[in-house]
Amino acid sequence: MSAVVPQPSDTTLRPPSARLPLVRLEGSHGEMGVQLGRDRASQVHSMIDMYRRLFVQAGTKLGLDSWEEAILHAHKYLPFAEESTPQYVDEMRGIAEGAGAPFDDVLVLNCIEAITSDALHLGCTSLAMGPEATASGSVLIGHNEDWIPEDIHNVFVVHARPEDEPAFLAITYGGLLPNIGFNACGIAQCCDSVYPSDARVGVPRILVSRGVLAARTLSDAIRAACNRRRDAGYNHLIAHESGEIYNVEVSARQFEMLHSDDGMESHANHYLHPRMQAIEKDSGDLVNSRVRLNRARRLMAAQRGTADRHSIQAILADHMNFPQSICNHIVADDTPLDRQQTIASLVIDLSARTMHAAWGTPCCNEFFAYRLEP
Repeated sequence: MSAVVPQPSDTTLRPPSARLPLVRLEGSHGEMGVQLGRDRASQVHSMIDMYRRLFVQAGTKLGLDSWEEAILHAHKYLPFAEESTPQYVDEMRGIAEGAGAPFDDVLVLNCIEAITSDALHLGCTSLAMGPEATASGSVLIGHNEDWIPEDIHNVFVVHARPEDEPAFLAITYGGLLPNIGFNACGIAQCCDSVYPSDARVGVPRILVSRGVLAARTLSDAIRAACNRRRDAGYNHLIAHESGEIYNVEVSARQFEMLHSDDGMESHANHYLHPRMQAIEKDSGDLVNSRVRLNRARRLMAAQRGTADRHSIQAILADHMNFPQSICNHIVADDTPLDRQQTIASLVIDLSARTMHAAWGTPCCNEFFAYRLEP
């Protein structure tokens, strides 16, 4: 079965250059934050400005009247983060210092899903194929990061060497902490937004998922994704170089682990486990997610035993159900809260410690290699 690739829509935003910028960080968490903020200051400020405009355009629909109110709400989450993940609060403070931006603004960026009660209905698609499903016996992970289109200008790759955690390679954008990538212990993570009804004030989910990149074992990664003080949760597609692959579906108070016997896992933006489906919010709005997931599963099954990096890239570029396809494009008449497109696409080869990443929609942008250096 071949992927469907029609021409992209005229409204699709293009990246500013072919290759994603690479930012190298090392040292303490605060030092790494300062380095990131200095190197990507324009992207941090661009994201803050863009989100401020979003609050002007759709503030009441976001459940908040102003940016100042967003700051007040974000500070409710800060004590939980300082207690449970103080090292990542240090990273946020460093980003703000390095970029010359108010810490309050960087905090809002990293709490945006929580403080808006997931009013931004955005989605991603993740998949993984273990050694029994790939041509070379490699462990391959694919992910399309679907988000606000204007954030395409703010994406970059991070190569980090924390002084107290494994080195990692990940993508992020603007002033957000990195959370999608893999580390030197052979653990990879992709995050997909899900919509539980039991959200609460707690550790923001971006900080929770940042902690997964610090894990040294698979069980440590899963425990990090299920931080007991979390505000809500993602689906964490977590893969290990051994070929073990899990979807860890998380809400504020519950989690379930899904594991297949055929070496293939995939996920979009709706819960799959019945226990998690029972607490899903707005299930009827997630039809596109179900279509993307079923399409990804069919394409993966057709590649079983022969899959390689290029076939994973082809799945990520698929346009069945265009424009709300795996390769996601802007729908011209969407509201500001619903506008989205794929702003970055990546394929991780855990066996080779390499990530191939495309800036923007993978249908019309080249993948470049980034290696986690020893």
